[in-house]
Amino acid sequence: MTNLHRRAFWQVHLCVLLWGFTAILGKLITLPAQALVVWRMALVCLFLAMIPKVWRGIAVLNPKLILTYAGIGVIVALHWLTFYGAIKLSNASVAVSCLALGSIFAALIEPMLTEKAWNRNELFIGVLAVPGVVLLVGGVPLSMHTGIIVGTISAFLTSLFAVLNKRYVHDAEPESVTFIEMSAGALFLSVASIFYFGIEQTLMMPDARDAALLLILALACTTFPFILSLRALRHISAFTTQLALNLEPVYAIVIAALWLKEYEELTPQFYLGVSIILLAVFIQPAVLAIKRKTGK
Repeated sequence: MTNLHRRAFWQVHLCVLLWGFTAILGKLITLPAQALVVWRMALVCLFLAMIPKVWRGIAVLNPKLILTYAGIGVIVALHWLTFYGAIKLSNASVAVSCLALGSIFAALIEPMLTEKAWNRNELFIGVLAVPGVVLLVGGVPLSMHTGIIVGTISAFLTSLFAVLNKRYVHDAEPESVTFIEMSAGALFLSVASIFYFGIEQTLMMPDARDAALLLILALACTTFPFILSLRALRHISAFTTQLALNLEPVYAIVIAALWLKEYEELTPQFYLGVSIILLAVFIQPAVLAIKRKTGK
C-alpha cells in the first residue's frame, strides 16, 4: 500500500468515526426524519456557500456534469432519509448495523457502473461481513423489523452514491461537488416531503436544543467528513470505502451504549458480529497489499 493509499485509507476511517456520531445525533434530535435531513443538507449548503472556492469550482463545470452531481445528491438525500427513518423505527444500533450490508452491495454495483472487472476477493470479503450483520441484528424485537428493512435500503443507497462519487470525483473540486449534491438533495427532499408529509412536517422549526445538535451534525459530522471522503476516494476504491463503513456500526454501537444506554439491548451476538465485521475490514487492505506486491 503506497503512502497515498495508506493516507486515504485512514482519512476514510476518520470520516467513519465522525459518521458514527450521526446515528446518535439522529436519535437525540426530536425532528421527524424528513425534516432532520432537510435541515442537515440546508445547513451544509449554507456553510459551503460562504467559501469562494466553491463558486469558482462550479463556474467551470459543464451543465451535464452539474446535473450528474445533482442526481447523486438526490441519492444521498434518500439514503439519509431511510437511515434516519430506520433509527426512528428501531434504534441507532440496529440502523447502523444494517449499513455493513453496503460492502456486498458495493462489490456488486461497482463493476456494473464502472469499467472495473469483477473481483472475487472483494465479493468474498463483502460476503464475509454479512454473518456479522445477521448476528448484530439477531434477537431484535418484531417491532424493529421494519427498521431493519429500511436500514437495508439505506445500505444499498449509500453504496450506490459511493460508487457514483468514485466515478466522477476526479471531475471537480470536492467542495463544489458537495455543495451541488447537498443543494440538489435538499431541494428534492423538500419538494417531495412537502407533497407527501405536508409543509409543517417538512419545514418544522427546531427548538434550541435540536438547533445546536443540527449544527454539530451539519458541520462536524457532514461537511468536513463528506469533503474529506471525496478526496480519499481519488486514491481508493468505492469498495474499500464501503468496507471501512462497516466500522460505523462498531463506533455507533459503542457510543450508543455509553451515551444512550443501548447496551441493555445488546447481546453476545452483537459483540460476535462486531468481531466478524472488524475481521472483514482489516483483511481487505491486507489482501490489496498482497495483490500489489505479487501483481496478481
